[in-house]
Amino acid sequence: MRRAAGFALCVLAASCASPERATVSVPSAASPAANGAAAAGNVPAQSYAEDLMSYLGRLRTMNEAALAGEAARMRRDASDLARVKAALAMTLSSQADEAEIIELVEPVSRKPGASDVRAMAALLNANAQERRRLKQRAINTAGELREERKLVEAQKQRAEQLQQKLDALTDLERSLATREAQTR
Repeated sequence: MRRAAGFALCVLAASCASPERATVSVPSAASPAANGAAAAGNVPAQSYAEDLMSYLGRLRTMNEAALAGEAARMRRDASDLARVKAALAMTLSSQADEAEIIELVEPVSRKPGASDVRAMAALLNANAQERRRLKQRAINTAGELREERKLVEAQKQRAEQLQQKLDALTDLERSLATREAQTR
């Protein structure tokens, strides 16, 4: 939830700094008359940033299967906007592969010029890179933890063996002391 809110804030901040204001007309399911009014220019069209934010809002209500289906549907379209939308859907999925997200958004984020789509692609790319780095760090840390646990277990076994030897020597010393006392 916090991650999605962070995305929204970053995208809004990136869109505020963007000098280019690209627009896209998004069909509304409200009524054909509203669609006609938008096409006639009476209603302002949504910017890419607004379109991406409303799309993100819809994605947040979806379950894992729906997110995967939405990502697959968006991947069929080769446009930059569709690639970013597919990456958004994949980012919200817990089963997402960061390499796939990076593969989708890296070409878009490297395109020259400032646009809302490019800014979101750069954000998603940076997020996927960071997630990949954190997952690798978690894997490395888990391996180190396993090694440390093995080392601790080996040290415990060694301590037990040494304690047994110490106990045996103590018993031997006591038995020798009792023999000496009996022989006197």
